[in-house]
Amino acid sequence: MAPEAIPAFLEQIDELLAEPDSEGAPATLARLERTLTDGYAYALALESERWRLEQRLSELAGELHEGDQDEKSQELAQISRRLSSNGAALESLRSTLARLRNHATAVRGAAVG
Repeated sequence: MAPEAIPAFLEQIDELLAEPDSEGAPATLARLERTLTDGYAYALALESERWRLEQRLSELAGELHEGDQDEKSQELAQISRRLSSNGAALESLRSTLARLRNHATAVRGAAVG
């Protein structure tokens, strides 16, 4: 998931968190679990992209004195912006997923109790 798509996903999570408790209804639990799974997949995708960007940043730094320095400087700036955006999206996603995980645990506990 691209960092630009994260806000819509976070809104979806906020809507789930705002819904009145359904006393552990199976449909609610299934939705919570599916959303958590999707969220963790998005977080892994962001982490993977971050790793690729860091690798490219390292490559560019090593090649900075070779070839078109202007072009490489522009790419370094672009990668830096993408890393920053990625980091902010990942931090926000992780925080919201922690809230959702706590909510799912509470709903699961209500279903058992």
